[in-house]
Amino acid sequence: MNVIVTDTGFAPEDWTGGFAALEDWPANDCDAGLDLPPDTDPTRLADLLSAPMIRIAFPSFADGRGFTLAARLRRLGYHGRLRACGHVIADQYAMARRSGFDEVEIGAELAQRQPEDQWLARADWRAHDYQARLRAAAS
Repeated sequence: MNVIVTDTGFAPEDWTGGFAALEDWPANDCDAGLDLPPDTDPTRLADLLSAPMIRIAFPSFADGRGFTLAARLRRLGYHGRLRACGHVIADQYAMARRSGFDEVEIGAELAQRQPEDQWLARADWRAHDYQARLRAAAS
């Protein structure tokens, strides 16, 4: 069973709409969430803004393409729920939030290796933003 990580800690899955693969995604309104692989062509993102939920796969903690996709979706005006899914580690939680993700979905095994307190230690993701510190220093 997977665990959902938010700024308040671990939570059970609450998305009930299911997920559709990108190749099955309809052009019209749909209640299902959309599963995006990390190698999604960024030029296709503008066509996906009506999805109520987008879940971006992270096949490895070393694969950062999902962060780029999330940031692009938010810059394009995506206002739906955005979830990172897979091999995201607690140290990457702040980066996930800063790039636009609302939550992270991890497996039970990872949740055991990296318990809730490790994720909560990074939940104040706005506090340690180096860009904000640089802007303040330049003022």
